[in-house]
Amino acid sequence: MKKIILSSLVVLGLSTAAFAQAATDFATVDTDVSGGVSLVEAQVAWPDLTEEAFTAADLDANGELSVEEYDALVAAAATPAS
Repeated sequence: MKKIILSSLVVLGLSTAAFAQAATDFATVDTDVSGGVSLVEAQVAWPDLTEEAFTAADLDANGELSVEEYDALVAAAATPAS
């Protein structure tokens, strides 16, 4: 299930090329140092990131990406859609 959700991120509007160009580490994207990446923070790093893709990556639905969710999002974006 997790792989299906993460694989769908590319389909939901996340351009792999754009994401790869802007990819950066969690600490840099978490600009308010809250320990989570909000949609606003993520869209600063990746302007093409849709709310739907962010929500799909936010597996615990708390409104921000944990380190694990963020890493999964980065990995999913780096993997070509099949």
